[in-house]
Amino acid sequence: MKIKWLGHSCFLITNQRGINILTDPFDTTLGYTMTKEKINIITISHEHYDHNNTMGIKGKPTVLKGAVHRDTHKMFFKGIPSYHDGAYGKHRGINTIFVIRADEMVLCHLGDLGHLLEDVQLTEIGQVDVLFVPVGGYYTISYQQADQVIAQIKPKIVLPMHYKTDAIKWSLDPLSVFLNKKQNIKIVENNSFEIDQSSLPEETAIYVLDYII
Repeated sequence: MKIKWLGHSCFLITNQRGINILTDPFDTTLGYTMTKEKINIITISHEHYDHNNTMGIKGKPTVLKGAVHRDTHKMFFKGIPSYHDGAYGKHRGINTIFVIRADEMVLCHLGDLGHLLEDVQLTEIGQVDVLFVPVGGYYTISYQQADQVIAQIKPKIVLPMHYKTDAIKWSLDPLSVFLNKKQNIKIVENNSFEIDQSSLPEETAIYVLDYII
């Protein structure tokens, strides 16, 4: 499996059969550049323009939203209800956590999660190999809460997302705030890497994917 960070909460995930999954595609006015790859499946955590822009995506993708349980392209997708804030959605609405089972691994994309996970959500999520977690704060969980969510889920790989970079002007924390005093950090030389079940780390590792302008 190849995982490529396109910026913000958007990742291009390509399984061993060449099927392309796109998570939370953004409007390019955000400051990042969208992929030109043909996409088979899109997951959307919530209906904000920096997460739900399917316009201009190549191909005729299957778009998954909300509390779905879907087998498609020999993979399984589960949408788990959550909230975009810590007030049960009062301020920013709902959010969907997506669990993806592909290539004998489990991926979990938290979208714009705004709170710590409840027991029922943790049960629905289950064991996770690769966790995509927002760390920039302000609009999502803070970096301290991100630490707590990681401790709740106990994934093999943590992929930070939704933080400040030179490409965007949003008031988010930079990645350095989340990484401060962290150990077991793997700096990826570009914005993508390949992984399979046999090469997962034994202990939780943070993979840092730089955005390439």
